[in-house]
Amino acid sequence: MSTTSTLAWRLFRHEAKRGELTIILLAIVLSVGAVLSLSLFSERLQGALKERSAAFIAADAQLRSDTPIDEAWLQHARDGGLNTAKQVTTRSMVFHRDEMSLVDLRAVNDNYPLKGTVNTTDVPFGQKEAAKDLPKPGEVWLQSLLFQTLKLSLGDSIEIGDAEFTVTKVLVDIPDAGFSVFNTDPIALIRLSDLDATAITGPGSRARYVGYFEGESSAISTFYDWLTPSLNDDLHNWRTVEDDESAIGRSVASAERYFLLASLLAIVLAAVSIAVAAQRYSQRHFDPVAIMKTLGATKQVIRRIYLLQILFITGLGIIIGLIMGFIGQQVVVWLVAEQVDVALSIWHWRPVLIAVFTGATCSLLFSLYPLMQLFSIPPLRVLRRDLSTNLRSRTIQYVASGGAIFLLMWIYSQDLMISLILFGSGVVLVAGLLGATLLLIAAGRKFGSGKMGPWQLAWARIKRRSMENSVQLISFSVTIMLLLVVLVMRNDMVSQWRSQLPEGTPNYFLINITGDKKTELDTHFKSNGITIEEFYPVIRGRFVAVNDDSVNTEVSKEDDSNTEGRQGLGREANLTWSNSLQKENEITGGTWHGENTDALEEGVFAVSVETDVGERLGIELGDMLTFNVGSEIVKTKVTSFRKVNWQTMQPNFFFVIQPEAMASFNPTYITSFYLPEAQKSQLTTLLKPFASITMFDVDARINQLRDIVNQVSVAIEFILVLVLVAGSLVLIAQVQASMDERRQELAILRTLGAKGSLIRKSVVFEFLIIGVVAGFMAALANELSLYMLQTNVFQMTASLHFEYWVIAPIVGAIVVGALGAIGCWRLLTLNTSALLRKMV
Repeated sequence: MSTTSTLAWRLFRHEAKRGELTIILLAIVLSVGAVLSLSLFSERLQGALKERSAAFIAADAQLRSDTPIDEAWLQHARDGGLNTAKQVTTRSMVFHRDEMSLVDLRAVNDNYPLKGTVNTTDVPFGQKEAAKDLPKPGEVWLQSLLFQTLKLSLGDSIEIGDAEFTVTKVLVDIPDAGFSVFNTDPIALIRLSDLDATAITGPGSRARYVGYFEGESSAISTFYDWLTPSLNDDLHNWRTVEDDESAIGRSVASAERYFLLASLLAIVLAAVSIAVAAQRYSQRHFDPVAIMKTLGATKQVIRRIYLLQILFITGLGIIIGLIMGFIGQQVVVWLVAEQVDVALSIWHWRPVLIAVFTGATCSLLFSLYPLMQLFSIPPLRVLRRDLSTNLRSRTIQYVASGGAIFLLMWIYSQDLMISLILFGSGVVLVAGLLGATLLLIAAGRKFGSGKMGPWQLAWARIKRRSMENSVQLISFSVTIMLLLVVLVMRNDMVSQWRSQLPEGTPNYFLINITGDKKTELDTHFKSNGITIEEFYPVIRGRFVAVNDDSVNTEVSKEDDSNTEGRQGLGREANLTWSNSLQKENEITGGTWHGENTDALEEGVFAVSVETDVGERLGIELGDMLTFNVGSEIVKTKVTSFRKVNWQTMQPNFFFVIQPEAMASFNPTYITSFYLPEAQKSQLTTLLKPFASITMFDVDARINQLRDIVNQVSVAIEFILVLVLVAGSLVLIAQVQASMDERRQELAILRTLGAKGSLIRKSVVFEFLIIGVVAGFMAALANELSLYMLQTNVFQMTASLHFEYWVIAPIVGAIVVGALGAIGCWRLLTLNTSALLRKMV
């Protein structure tokens, strides 16, 4: 070992024994531990949530095709370590004696489903339980509604095409049943091996073929890359869990973005804590470096000694941080084990690598400027303690620190938008805080003179320590802002989720209701103590032209196409009409037609268009839209655009037309109602008089979504706690960073005869002032961050949070004041001689 390494190691051991490395070591441990615990918990939780959401497509990935899927493709997937399954789905008539009904026929092979469960029961509308097998050859499982429509009992035979099947179980649901109120038929489940016998998938049939794939993400990605050149966009559709656009999929995606946000903020907090600790470490070593230079040490030797010091501290901090971070997330997992599914069996190396990279990068880059200050200390400081560094420009510090934070955020998130929003908000906050510091200095000049009471002493200290206070103010404000972002995003996001699924959310839909049955149906349900929601008129119509320009109508909305241009609406659209704006619909442009009964011009009536479909089809206010309903032409003019919340469990429409335009048509109606679990046995009685009405059960979907939302909400609570703890440690580190200078101030004040109560009050008041300013500035920056995040990342409705403009300064004053008092308490209890000894 070289002489320099030996000196560095001796100095490291010596300072470790004296506790000189405690602050910077704890900062590195905090950064690594916070990032690892948050990231590892988030990754494991996301793994569990993806596992849950994968159940809604019955696999990790699906390949849907209009033609039979090549068996060689499935074999290649199996050779690559994936499990596979197959399904063929088509609509067909089923017959039982003199009764018949249209069904959604699903034919599956032995491996189906790869994720999730098929649920059955022994009586229609009974309590579900997971099936342990699939229908045997020659058997069929039917959903409850078919037992009423076809007047069936278990053991009866039905005909599907040319084949006859025995009904052996009541089917409740299958994992990938999907959710669409329109064009939804009850499901019939059979074996794939029985499908040929039905002879219903010949030429002209509209069968869809589905391949299911389950396995490691890397294996699925590899298989998809191999498969892509063979796919035809007109025939094939590849879908994974990440592509799930259902309400469940969107909620899980929002949760994942929140976990990412929380982890990013943990990285910023870690960076701030290391920056504070590195600055203090450098200042405490000004004298030793000056002495070494006086004794003949060259700048190169000093540079190597302290760089090795940083490497030793960084290595030790990373090791301890990894251990603490792993223990921390294990404790959190243990605490939430009964409420949240966390994939404990899954280990992720990415959080470990990110944590190590964070600790090393922050330690080196945030130590760069303080070390350069240290290296430039003149030897004359041995005689003149007022001399400090010759390095004046802070450009290197700003570039290194800012670059390190942005680099870490971008590498970790791989999302440039989130990184730019958070970094930009931080820059704006820092700029605002520098202005606030100037105001504090001016206030210090005004209030810090005159009779010296605790308030005057506090203001005088703020003025005299303007540079140090500006650093503290920035540190406190950034920390409070980040904590506010996490807290408010959590509140807004969970509140939005739960508002979409309140207790009593309708869990059954009724469709195909004719006009003459509306009153009878409503009366019948009310007599049984059940309230029916609003009736929506529905009629099928083709959207055929915009301003006399014909549009393509090949793909339906129900096919969920995302085709560009004026395509993708479908063979027919579901049209409705109303004078009242639906719940969760918001006018974003133009004017709602309301109660107006007059035509806009001869034969032309108002229509309101959903915003996204309007953008996709290039529709603008004032455009003339033409619909073909049966043999009739309906001409409309766009008078408004609506933003629709598709995550609500209610019917939503692309087009809402002025009622007078549809007066000559006989629509069917759709409505919904809520039925408690205990009353489900009444369903057969409720629907018996209305054989022509179709019921769609969404209770299982609502419960699954609500379960996921509840789990994610609990997980978010604990992630919030972790971030709060990390933020609190940063605040404590910042307070500790000023202890050396405060020790000198206290010794001088005590020597000059200042009373202990005066000094204690002045310290608390100083931190109260800084806390109020930091809290207020953080609240303002928080609004900017939230607006950008909610509108550009989370697709939420942004709003101002005025309550935090009051809460943040108050909480900032209390927390920063308390931390300042606690951090300085030991100094405040020392007598004058003890303070002077510590200065030597």
